[in-house]
Amino acid sequence: MGAVLVDSNILLDLFDTGSEWFSWSRDALRIAAERSNLVINPVIYAEISVGYDGIEMVDALLPPFLQREPISFEAAFLAGKAYQIYRRRGGPRRSPLPDFFIGAHAAVAGYEILTRDAARYRTYFPGLKITAPD
Repeated sequence: MGAVLVDSNILLDLFDTGSEWFSWSRDALRIAAERSNLVINPVIYAEISVGYDGIEMVDALLPPFLQREPISFEAAFLAGKAYQIYRRRGGPRRSPLPDFFIGAHAAVAGYEILTRDAARYRTYFPGLKITAPD
């Protein structure tokens, strides 16, 4: 059984049942869980925690089947290199470096990624298997 790294936008959709993406994200997460282990990392956790006052609140919202993994130094290096290419191509500094950490984690670990925002992952991590809306 492989693993799927779940991007923060999918989890934020689940936390907001009024989101226009709630149904898509819920269904995509369910399908991924039927065939793979689901993983998050500290960057994803940090992104989803922004709107909450306590760690207990975030932990209570996260599905218990999500596995938590650290980001390796190999993935951190790859994230930095991908971000460097992005900047050389004229990408603004305001762009979130977290996406590069998430993509690099999935690439180095050999994971698929579940996201609603696939463009940057496809551009900077071309071998990455991605599940995203059409």
